[in-house]
Amino acid sequence: MSHPRHSEPLPLGTPEHPYSKGLMARALVAVGVPLGRAYELAKRIDQDLVERGEQSVELERVEELAIEVLGEQEGSQAVRRLRRFRELQELDLPVIVLVGGATGTGKSTVATEAAYRLGITRVTSTDFVRQTMRAFFSKEFMPSIHYSSFEAAAGLREPEQADDPVIAGFLEQTRNVLVGVRASIERALEEGWSMVLEGVHLVPGMLPRIEGALVVQCVLAIEDEEEHSMHFMVREAGLDGLRPHSKYIDQLDDIRRVQDHIVRRARRHNVPVIANTDIRAQIDAVLELVLASAEQVQRV
Repeated sequence: MSHPRHSEPLPLGTPEHPYSKGLMARALVAVGVPLGRAYELAKRIDQDLVERGEQSVELERVEELAIEVLGEQEGSQAVRRLRRFRELQELDLPVIVLVGGATGTGKSTVATEAAYRLGITRVTSTDFVRQTMRAFFSKEFMPSIHYSSFEAAAGLREPEQADDPVIAGFLEQTRNVLVGVRASIERALEEGWSMVLEGVHLVPGMLPRIEGALVVQCVLAIEDEEEHSMHFMVREAGLDGLRPHSKYIDQLDDIRRVQDHIVRRARRHNVPVIANTDIRAQIDAVLELVLASAEQVQRV
């Protein structure tokens, strides 16, 4: 059964479907080549095809041209990733990418860009799942889902019984939200869809095993407290004050306690933790995890 998980296959061209410069540029961007350089290389490949009177190009020739345009190291790396990207697209499996991490670590930005690069059109968040659940379950019936992840201790019926109410509240909320998350994943698998899912509730070890898909999970984290604080300022500016910076700064200690808990669980369950250095490096790291996982499946 073929799964409609990605967009067009790697566009190297065939007699029936001639090479497309635009699609090649997109494939190069998908494997981490900067946009301007990707179009420069795609244009050079297009020129080479015209000169040779061909409508398709072999990866070996792409590598020669990539080294000419991008340099030996960057060109060779781009073509290696193109080969692996093609293997990913040839997999007869949907792809489920899970991007976890505490509030303010850049999950939604990374998830959206990773999905675009991989040609995955379905991107959702555990916050969206939680918001949907709020419409069905009252605060009296399921209090934990009616608070932010770092404030969920307020939903505990007996917070004084918990060793750490912040973590206990967060974990109770997570268990409830994961019921909806599991339903979303099961629907995707039934339809053969690929999906990128991001959210604080994707806690390593708390999701059930997912069968019938290539599953890639990672956690984003910010080591430096001041840098974490700056992320909230940038987010507030980008959302025109819809998420006031002060709310998160006032509770930054609790947010970072949640982060520490998630990171410890990630290490315990061998889930990669990606440090928040810069956005492109994070996206490249997620992409590398997906390509490496596809490579392992192909070997089996």
